[in-house]
Amino acid sequence: MRVVVLTAGFGEGHNAAACNLAAAFDAALAPGAAQVADIFALASPRLNAVSRRGYLALINRAPRLWQAIYGWLDRSQFPGRSLRLLRGETKRLAELVAREQPVAVCSTYPVYAFMFARLARAGRLAVPHFNIVTDSISINSIWWRVPCDGWFVPNADSADVLLRAGVAAARVHALGFPTPAFIAGHAHLAPPELALGGRPRVLCIINSVTRDAAALVRPLLTETDWEITVAVGRDDRLRRRLEKLATGRSAPAQVLGWTDQIPHLLLTHHLVVSKAGGATTQEAVAARCPMIVSQIVPGQEEGNYELLRRHGAGVLAETPAAILAACRHVFAGDGRVWSERRAALAKLSRPHAARDIAAYVLASVGPAGRVTELAARESGAISL
Repeated sequence: MRVVVLTAGFGEGHNAAACNLAAAFDAALAPGAAQVADIFALASPRLNAVSRRGYLALINRAPRLWQAIYGWLDRSQFPGRSLRLLRGETKRLAELVAREQPVAVCSTYPVYAFMFARLARAGRLAVPHFNIVTDSISINSIWWRVPCDGWFVPNADSADVLLRAGVAAARVHALGFPTPAFIAGHAHLAPPELALGGRPRVLCIINSVTRDAAALVRPLLTETDWEITVAVGRDDRLRRRLEKLATGRSAPAQVLGWTDQIPHLLLTHHLVVSKAGGATTQEAVAARCPMIVSQIVPGQEEGNYELLRRHGAGVLAETPAAILAACRHVFAGDGRVWSERRAALAKLSRPHAARDIAAYVLASVGPAGRVTELAARESGAISL
């Protein structure tokens, strides 16, 4: 049995969800049973690279313009009509499925559903297709405009969005966002108990859209009783600059470059300061690490923050002074507010989401490669 997991490089949440879900399929079936593919990169690598750079430039330099485009896509018929512009990608998708002969295809990017619909109408594709929705609450309608065999959403709040839009309840499954298996396997890890005198630990994640990272981190470093960890990615110049700022502190301060230890850091820190990206927000939820949202990319990230706000699990602080004040508020009174937010996250946390989604897909696909409702119900997965 093989499964294909489709992704696209327009936002790290798509890639993170795809890789984590593929790992869960491999664990359930056999190593290499799941293949992750970015059809856009395979079909037109140069165009895809230019498009990705354009997308990042847009959300970095003109976020309000991106918000307008996001809203237009939500209302427009353009995604469906634009398929003639994606003939090469659609052909490559058909070739991939024909070659791999998967029992199911899972997509973490919504445009693939339009390609599947076109291929199905032409009689060229008859494999079950599932959408893995990577956004919360502020979900663009392109995720559900085209029918598929099931939608997996990060939480009940997001399931409500699809249900109100008319998606059949039997096909909407609030099993969570596929996060790294490390989080589920290391649930015993936790930061020091503040009520017992533990030193506060703050994780600050810097990414390509973070505004003036040094100005954001500097006030945190003035709190010499806090342990500070900053992850700056591949920006070596920024890493060296922050290391100088951290010199001489009495409490530990660590500045990391690119790291694959974010899940471990989320489990062992009291707070994370970051923009409301899909993968970061959902990993923080799974690890029960309260979040200080420093930035929101208009459109898809608005719902990620709304989820935290609605459940009392995070706050928005868009200036260095506001971030520092928000952290102090959480740590005050032996961490009473921190305990409340961590408890709120425990109700949202689904660290086994990748495993549960993989199990549901495999249980719902019959021997003939068709979705069987009986098998899906017997899998024990939750439907809304």
